Amino acid sequence: MKTMATRLIFLCFSLFSSTTISFAKATPKFPSSILRPEKLSLSTENELYRAKYFTQTLDHFNYHPESYETFQQRYLINDTSWGGAEKNAPIFVYTGNEGDIEWFAQNTGFVYENAPRFEALIVFVEHRFYGESIPFGGDKKVAYKNSSTLGYLSSTQALADYATLIIDLKKNLSAPDSPVVVFGGSYGGMLAAWFRLKYPHVTIGALASSSPILNFESITSPYSFNNIITQDFRSESENCYKVIKGSWQQIEDTANQPGGLDLLRKSFRICK
Repeated sequence: MKTMATRLIFLCFSLFSSTTISFAKATPKFPSSILRPEKLSLSTENELYRAKYFTQTLDHFNYHPESYETFQQRYLINDTSWGGAEKNAPIFVYTGNEGDIEWFAQNTGFVYENAPRFEALIVFVEHRFYGESIPFGGDKKVAYKNSSTLGYLSSTQALADYATLIIDLKKNLSAPDSPVVVFGGSYGGMLAAWFRLKYPHVTIGALASSSPILNFESITSPYSFNNIITQDFRSESENCYKVIKGSWQQIEDTANQPGGLDLLRKSFRICK
């Protein structure tokens, strides 16, 4: 167990140069789990993963009657490289972003490349309110209707979803001692890092790629992203940097001229 944990920690640090590591209104009433997993449209079965569904709690933090409603949360699993519970083989979990989880599963080769080395189980968990993981009977129109329903779409609820699902999955696999490492990119990476901070008893580490974990008002400069992009262009070509920088003033001057907006709209082929 100690050897495996050491190897997993080494995996996290091996990408240190390019990643960040981080150890009411009344709600409409709906019967719990209106749509059963077997009635949901199944994901395309392929060699990358199998789609499964977990009955997830709508609200992890309150005790209102509507808090006990549930929905079907989709997750994708690949056990082709897993060493098994008897070996305490690890579990790699991707904390889903704001979109269909299949897209992320099909574009995160790093996890698949490293799973055989560590004999890891791969799990991609879909974020609530996205893909097929829609509360309120799977009806997106209802789920996105107003603040009384959309209020359940939050990062704190999503993190609790992941913790609940992972704990239940390990129990069902009889793998209580299998270490969990969470992965994510962009917003998913923020969730991975925050997950390690908030649920250290569930995961031993997090690898967060391209994740603005501290990009909040009064913490990080609002110009930090623009400064980084500027440095990227300037490191490639000083002339490129000057041309792009000068273009902004030219665009502004053009927009202030009679007919300028129409000229810009036609030049860049943008909508009205």
